[in-house]
Amino acid sequence: MASEPSQSTKSIHVLFVCLGNICRSPMAEAVLRHKVAEAGLSDRIRVDSAGTGDWHLGSPPHKGTRRILEEYGISSEGIAARQIIPSDLETFDYVLTMDDANLVAVRDLAATPRATVRPLLEFSPELGVAEVPDPYYKGGFSEVYDLIDAACDKLLATIRSEHHL
Repeated sequence: MASEPSQSTKSIHVLFVCLGNICRSPMAEAVLRHKVAEAGLSDRIRVDSAGTGDWHLGSPPHKGTRRILEEYGISSEGIAARQIIPSDLETFDYVLTMDDANLVAVRDLAATPRATVRPLLEFSPELGVAEVPDPYYKGGFSEVYDLIDAACDKLLATIRSEHHL
């Protein structure tokens, strides 16, 4: 019988969630993947994103998301929209939402998820903003990037501390 992976070798799985999975959550996925790679932890921390809705399944990130990521030298290659499913709350360690509506939708998927489910911006209370605004209709991709970048710094520091990485 195979033994359970030790805390020191187990991969940590992070899932970002927004509404359609083409603007905010894929931006957060790309930003955290980039930070994880820079820290040399790509073999230890896996990052994904999903949406609560199914409108854009299989689509690449929004052109505004791709543009701002390119501006910062961050790849969005391989990211395609998908919808969150209940089993995600069992397979991911952290499920981070972009706004209150996403948080409610995710919490409605499972009564007692294994994953830690919380808003991404809880990691950066100093920003004074509780929700990442949706830039789909009104733009604001730079503001969204700034919020996500700051919160992902704190998220990665938290993961490293909690998991001794």
